[in-house]
Amino acid sequence: MTFDEFMITVQQGQEPDGLSAELRSLWLAASGDWQGSHTIAQEIQSRQGSWIHAYLHREEGDIGNARYWYSRAGQPEHRGTTAQELDELIRHFLAS
Repeated sequence: MTFDEFMITVQQGQEPDGLSAELRSLWLAASGDWQGSHTIAQEIQSRQGSWIHAYLHREEGDIGNARYWYSRAGQPEHRGTTAQELDELIRHFLAS
């Protein structure tokens, strides 16, 4: 699936079948369901899940908590907008 195809499913409100937990969390985030996305991210016990978790807390405005999760993920704190970060995350996990 390409980034554009992924975003079309978000716009149409039709979650694709077979998404990884990471992409499902990001799909929900892109769809405006922060809580649903956060619930899934909390269940992903890896650096990948921590990276998504960091983004979500940054989106929420809880920078201190986001920094903790960036550290757990081994990722630098993102300096762009949250929209840019979400796009980067989606592209990263689509390519994985």
